[in-house]
Amino acid sequence: MLLLTRCSTLLNILRTFPQRNFHQNTVFLKSEDRKSMLASLPGKDEGTVGERSIDIDSLMKKKVQLFPDANTPTTLFNGVPFNEIPICNIRVTPNNTVITICDAKGTPQFIRSCGIEGFKNTRKGTNIAAQATAISICSKAIERGYKTVRVTIRGLGPGRMSAIKGLEMAGMNIISITDTTHVSWNPPRPRKQRKL
Repeated sequence: MLLLTRCSTLLNILRTFPQRNFHQNTVFLKSEDRKSMLASLPGKDEGTVGERSIDIDSLMKKKVQLFPDANTPTTLFNGVPFNEIPICNIRVTPNNTVITICDAKGTPQFIRSCGIEGFKNTRKGTNIAAQATAISICSKAIERGYKTVRVTIRGLGPGRMSAIKGLEMAGMNIISITDTTHVSWNPPRPRKQRKL
């Protein structure tokens, strides 16, 4: 009983105080508008806008030779056997992209990297730097008479697709793309979990 009387007196005291209104910001009230605004924003550009996707199944039905066989080294591409076509080696790391154009025997003719092109620090690892490097090395190779190349790409990084796209944009004819990225069957132990 005593508890009830105390509660009622407390309520009476609270009623005598002036009422305070809480102000709410309009940003929190319009959550639907924020969601629609975020949905209307364009997606993050990874440098692959305009990439063509190839439906491999439809090519297989056309009986196009996609995979190498025993006759591939002697197959003619623009009048040149496959094993005599120059090779473009692309070495991609998260911090840089190095592009080398070699002759058919493997002797390097041109070497360019994102650092040589003038990109510094973290910009060397971007896809734009890889594309610019590919365009510049390709223009020098075309001046020397290289028109058709085989591409060998190695490593993981943001410049993988952009470097190939840069070669294509500069007018180089790419007849094959080989991925020679090393796969470790016994990778190093992962880092211990971070303690917060």
